Amino acid sequence: MAAYAVCVDDGRVLLARYVSPKGEGSWWTLPGGRVEPAEDPFDAVIREVLEETGCDAVVERLLGVDSRVIGMAESTSGSEHQNVGIFYGVRITGGEFRPEPNGETAESVWTPIAEVTGLDRSVVVDIGIALSQTAPATGHVPSVQVGGLIRH
Repeated sequence: MAAYAVCVDDGRVLLARYVSPKGEGSWWTLPGGRVEPAEDPFDAVIREVLEETGCDAVVERLLGVDSRVIGMAESTSGSEHQNVGIFYGVRITGGEFRPEPNGETAESVWTPIAEVTGLDRSVVVDIGIALSQTAPATGHVPSVQVGGLIRH
């Protein structure tokens, strides 16, 4: 289970550049990540934003939930598993962008939403933007196909 921050401001989305510790390269994602045991996802997303970006944030609303099964062939862990992502609309309230200390986030940048489709990115970016733009009453958007510039 993971919690993701969708920070949208003036036609831009906050993205974090993830660098794989396994040498698989780097790609863009949303600030966020694993919910620790016994941690509330609401608290996890605020913690993850601070850890990864150096910025303080507040949750403005729950956007939705995405659930997907990652097959063994696509999995970096070598086994099939299910990812459940909880997406929150988040506003940055302070701090300064910096790389994640001793972590996997190299930088955080405001990116025009129109430029996202040209980036090598995690599927969570497209899901988060779709949830933010459409605000579906169900909290669910259609699946995003992985491939090309979009990865798990």
